[in-house]
Amino acid sequence: MITVSTIVGSALVRKLPKLRRETVLLIVLLAEITLFSLSSPYFLNLQNMLDTSRFFAESGLIAMGMTLVIVTGGIDLSVGSLLALVSVTVGFSYAAGMPPALALAAGVAVGAAGGLLNGILVAGLGLSPLTVTLGTFSLFRGLAYIVSDADAVSRFPDWFAYLGQYYIGGVVPGQLVVFVIVAIAIWLVLERSRFGRYVFGLGINPRTARMSGVPVLKTRCAVYVILGVLVAIAAIIYTSRVSTARGNAGLGLELQAIAAVVLGGADVKGGSGSIAGIVLSILILAFLAQGMTLSGMSSSFALFVQGAVLIAAVLVNEVTQAKRS
Repeated sequence: MITVSTIVGSALVRKLPKLRRETVLLIVLLAEITLFSLSSPYFLNLQNMLDTSRFFAESGLIAMGMTLVIVTGGIDLSVGSLLALVSVTVGFSYAAGMPPALALAAGVAVGAAGGLLNGILVAGLGLSPLTVTLGTFSLFRGLAYIVSDADAVSRFPDWFAYLGQYYIGGVVPGQLVVFVIVAIAIWLVLERSRFGRYVFGLGINPRTARMSGVPVLKTRCAVYVILGVLVAIAAIIYTSRVSTARGNAGLGLELQAIAAVVLGGADVKGGSGSIAGIVLSILILAFLAQGMTLSGMSSSFALFVQGAVLIAAVLVNEVTQAKRS
């Protein structure tokens, strides 16, 4: 029997695939905020929501760089390990007597070099991004433990704390400002530059891009180097925030960054990606974790819920993409 609800439901199903990915994510974010504000009186507090950015800034910065890599059809599983290597480079260089500014510069150089190594192996030698970065995942982590000798540095100059702990006007975390600036810069690169067109072209069809004059080797290397530099910035912020440099830093960050990019609508096969969608997905994942914590959920159940949400989001993404094609 056909009812009014059946007709309305069918109409909604036909309409849903026509919604922009960013619109769907915004609806999910608003629903999430509403739900958690009802379950905890502290969730909707402005300061709590701003403070949440102190914890997603590192993964968010990495997700911005990961977007460029994934849009080209690549992947990078080594970012968490590279963050640890940068962190111990900064910390132990300073502990060895290097001026703090030079220690920070050394950390950025290590991040860029790590990204360049991945880029050369992937683009220059034509190796699989998954295989290469799985190897450097272990390589960078191993180097971090070798450099640190499984020890930690926790003594830094007083001004270093401002990089990861300061508040602008006593309200807005400095990390949030850095994240916004980087997000705008990556959006401009992707949407308003020739390099952005090269990045999308590589992801859509590498052979056609090469025949069209796209510098494939330089472009692929560049996206990995940009990611490496952003990992270095995230590592400096992280080290400042926790006031410690150690070899086990950044565990699981690669999964958080990739999850945000995929949830934001980027196709892991390359050729598509939206910075607006990825920013929304970062907020969804961050507020989800914070909301569950304030609601008193156990960390084990919270991890389960986050995984379920991600799987559901990827499934919806694949279904809607199939219907559009």
